[in-house]
Amino acid sequence: MVAQRLSACKSDQRFIPPAYFAADPVANDYDDFFSVLNFMVVPERDESKPWPGNPPHPERAYVKAQLVMIREKLEYHTQLRRFLIKHPALVIRLGFRPVVDPDSPWGFDVERTVPSARHLRRKLQYGDNGVLKVILASTVADLRDQVPGLGETISQDVKHIYAWVKENNRKTYVKDRYDPDRQPRGDPDCKLGVKGRHNQGEEEQDEDKEFLWGYGTGITVTKVGQDVECVLAEHTQTFNENDITYFRPLLEHTCANLGFHPTNLAADAAFDAWYVYEPFAQRGGLACTPLNLRGHPEPKLGPHGFHLCGDGREMIGSYMYEDRTRGYTAQLERCPLLFPEPTGEVCGINHEQFQKGKGCVKYRNLSIDAHMRITLDRESPAYKAIYNQRTAAERINSQAVALGIERPKVRNFQSVQNRNTLIYIIINANALHRVRETRTRDPT
Repeated sequence: MVAQRLSACKSDQRFIPPAYFAADPVANDYDDFFSVLNFMVVPERDESKPWPGNPPHPERAYVKAQLVMIREKLEYHTQLRRFLIKHPALVIRLGFRPVVDPDSPWGFDVERTVPSARHLRRKLQYGDNGVLKVILASTVADLRDQVPGLGETISQDVKHIYAWVKENNRKTYVKDRYDPDRQPRGDPDCKLGVKGRHNQGEEEQDEDKEFLWGYGTGITVTKVGQDVECVLAEHTQTFNENDITYFRPLLEHTCANLGFHPTNLAADAAFDAWYVYEPFAQRGGLACTPLNLRGHPEPKLGPHGFHLCGDGREMIGSYMYEDRTRGYTAQLERCPLLFPEPTGEVCGINHEQFQKGKGCVKYRNLSIDAHMRITLDRESPAYKAIYNQRTAAERINSQAVALGIERPKVRNFQSVQNRNTLIYIIINANALHRVRETRTRDPT
């Protein structure tokens, strides 16, 4: 058996594809699809050095095969292997090393050439996600070169992903289904989280929430013309992480992929935090998110920039201090009837704190981003024009759901992460094709 494999390996160099392979529609379709992707960034073994054993299939072939699986909407690697066996011309185009068989009508043994489903599954699990992110970044660079102004306004969003575990199947009885300390046996990495029905800052009731075990995928997207969107960056975490934790890693990857910092941001209320506004305010742009009060009353400022108390009086600034935990300079604000000296007037509310002689106390973040968060006119045409671009993220999520991102049939974090990146590579490749087709029809 070993001698047979070695003989097949040596005859690999003499393999000549049949002439009719050149007209295979499936293989040609994938040649065209892959033409916009940069697979040269995938590291390969140095063939000039002596290595024991048979030469393995190129890593690029495995990456392309995973893309085929997602693009064909195949759920399992067993289905992927059957699909490849039915399309021998595609197997060669993907780059798999053929096991030569002169008796085969294709000139090679396709069954022995295509790796096992188990090995294909292992390649998804242990593949280097950094390499896939580089391929995604190269699509962003190509789009940026062809579309002037790409990425000036971005949108961010987070999509939930159901882990492939029985705890997420409501038809199956599971004891303590939503106990975070009882890790599902089907997936050692997934975490329990809560998905809200809406993210616009309204107070949610229990019926508006859904508990699930799984992951979250955060994306930064931008519009490419009127009808096309692309993914600038993506980030995967377990589902127990809040949406706001995606902001900084997404922005970092976005800036790296674009080569500059975006001017404007559109996001839902889950991204309403003071530090989200900072990098855009510093560049004269806007971070457009609905105000998420999180159960607190809406802040209102007086003519001098201090908060208004519940009685409608503008408070008085006291000492300033550095909030080292949150990383900003803050100022203490006191009741104007009690500070700096009691005036003798009685607060209209006459609440307990006033009766104790302390009165209302507020802590004001003095950073420019915190000021933008409170004073931003969310009814202005500029705000609405930017915020409306958040629909780009929703359309990308719809495309990702169509490619199977919501319920993947994999059982660990690394596989989910790699699969997410592959899905976004496909979405960007489709965007590149549409841009090039438009340029071909209308060169001006």
